[in-house]
Amino acid sequence: MNYLYLKALHIIFVITWFAGLFYIVRLFIYHSEALKKEEPDKNILSRQLALMSKKLWFIITWPSAILNLTFGLSLLIIQPGWLQQPFMHIKLGFVFLLCLYHFACHKIYLQLQQGIAKYSSIQLRVFNEIATVILFAIVFLIVLKNQLNWIWGILGLVSFAVILMIAIKFYKRLRDKE
Repeated sequence: MNYLYLKALHIIFVITWFAGLFYIVRLFIYHSEALKKEEPDKNILSRQLALMSKKLWFIITWPSAILNLTFGLSLLIIQPGWLQQPFMHIKLGFVFLLCLYHFACHKIYLQLQQGIAKYSSIQLRVFNEIATVILFAIVFLIVLKNQLNWIWGILGLVSFAVILMIAIKFYKRLRDKE
């Protein structure tokens, strides 16, 4: 019974962690655009976006990441047999990539809090899709487990990433026309 409670909590914090990661990068995009505006807009928008980012990052995203990883580790302790499954090794690899992505977001967060925008809004839009690809990979791995044909899975993931990049370029063209 404890396993099911831990699993439910793990799923909840997966959702809130991803929600935080998706939204924080959107705030990064708006913040980087705000830093290019003229005063007083630049100052007003930058201060508001910095405050919104700080609350999201430390009240939702970081706690969700920590709780998600804690509940996930608890599940593996209760069910150590999962660690003998090949799909779990791959899933944990994607979780590791997600942690690296989270730390990269933290670095961007700190830069923007200081008023430094090292990345353009289009670069951040592309960066935002990394979490989307990781989410798709993890969900499909967990749902399909060993039934996944790895060649088709990898081709599907690459195709999905290519479609996302095309959509970003299309969106950029639309914005440039405005």
